[in-house]
Amino acid sequence: MATIIHLSPIHTSPPSPRLFSPQSSQNTLHLSFNSHPKPLSLPSISLKPCAPARPRALVVTSAVKSLSETELVSVEGEQVTGKLPSETGVYAVFDQNGELQFVGLSRNIAASVLVHRKSVPELCHSVKVGIVDEPDRTVLTEAWKSWMEEHIKATGKVPPGNESGNATWVRPAPKKKKPDLRLTPGRHVQLTVPLEQLVDRLVKENKVVAFIKGSRSAPLCGFSQRVVGILENQGVDYESVDVLDEEYNSGLRETLKTYSNWPTFPQIFVNGELVGGCDILTSMHEKGELASLLKK
Repeated sequence: MATIIHLSPIHTSPPSPRLFSPQSSQNTLHLSFNSHPKPLSLPSISLKPCAPARPRALVVTSAVKSLSETELVSVEGEQVTGKLPSETGVYAVFDQNGELQFVGLSRNIAASVLVHRKSVPELCHSVKVGIVDEPDRTVLTEAWKSWMEEHIKATGKVPPGNESGNATWVRPAPKKKKPDLRLTPGRHVQLTVPLEQLVDRLVKENKVVAFIKGSRSAPLCGFSQRVVGILENQGVDYESVDVLDEEYNSGLRETLKTYSNWPTFPQIFVNGELVGGCDILTSMHEKGELASLLKK
């Protein structure tokens, strides 16, 4: 336990305060007593135990504005990603009459609103967005709670989408992902047609084909993971091929580089034509061009 020593002042001006930390060896007070031929006149000393400091309460804060102060953004049409941030925060969805339908929280606001726009377009006309600077779960929940309480105080009712038992706005359980395609029966089986011909047939007979590193369930590089995420976000039916699978896709990487004249992976084909890799697909996705291409 630390000890505070109070010294009665000798000078007219008070001494400057000093802070002592029980963890610092430099702050340890050392007292030494030596014999002296003459008695010393010392100021009075009082010893009092230092009470343990009380822990400060955790204050949850966020940079989110109030619901009424937040700007309303229209999401009518197909281009949602370019208008909304792909960051963590809260969002409020309004219908075409300006009525609040749902208040949600998300790690990717743009992706969540896009899902709502596709599933309930008649209820998802415009949104308000609040980005949480520190995406801690507690801070995120408090931001959502503040918007809910503000709306309830103003209207006296919970948004329809947030009412107990309402499943309109809840993301459905993820579907079981399709298996990745294998181009050969095995590396020790002699092919009756060239591998390049198998690739050509595959990309021309399927609308979207993604040649990635790893499987769609477990991509083995960040670029492949990003491509899978974009295609899943678009809700498109696509085929995936693992270029690292040397057992069933042996020689595919070199064959594909020659076929597409593209040196890196992943590679995405749409309607039999090479779109490009991760960077191109990401750019098209953010500009809303990919959605238009996938509709053709």
